[in-house]
Amino acid sequence: MDEQPPQVTVTVHPPGPDGARRVTAGERRLGVAHRIEDLVKFLRHVGLDDIEVEETDLIEWRGGGPESWDALRP
Repeated sequence: MDEQPPQVTVTVHPPGPDGARRVTAGERRLGVAHRIEDLVKFLRHVGLDDIEVEETDLIEWRGGGPESWDALRP
């Protein structure tokens, strides 16, 4: 019987001054993503390697969606 990974909400926080975004799963910090490929890598580490990051309900995007990786402008 295949075990499914527990469903956890991943939060992609707003871009910082350099455009990087913190990524957390619950209280666990997964890392800092500079682009969507970094996020995909973090998701693999928590067993979420078969999801469409732009369309899943498992990711909460704050401060912009999957297209927002630009540095904040003053």
